[in-house]
Amino acid sequence: MDQRRSAAEGDTLAPGRITETTAERTAEDRFDDEDYPAYSMGAAAEMLGVTPTFLRALGAAGLIEPKRSSGGHRRYSRYQLRLAARARELVDQGTPVEAACRIIILEDQLAEAQRINAAYERERRAGT
Repeated sequence: MDQRRSAAEGDTLAPGRITETTAERTAEDRFDDEDYPAYSMGAAAEMLGVTPTFLRALGAAGLIEPKRSSGGHRRYSRYQLRLAARARELVDQGTPVEAACRIIILEDQLAEAQRINAAYERERRAGT
């Protein structure tokens, strides 16, 4: 759900001029954005209780692909941290890293397919 305000709601003074409040809202929106790469590798590893090597292994296995800062440092989003936390759960239960990543990718694909199917079903019911 997009929570950003439009220009029609009074966020601009004139075309091309953005008010300070709009800039602040944009910064606030980043906190709510699941995909905003807000966390450094060190912060992500600390939050998850893992090593940076573990996060790199998740990247090598194709589970997460962190964005890179202008200096080339890995940056992780909250969504990626949730995937990494799930991987850690599976690895802690004895699942190999590569298998854990594949399981999570399949879980994620299934959830997306279910979301799409539910949307199609709502559209079909609305059309009949």
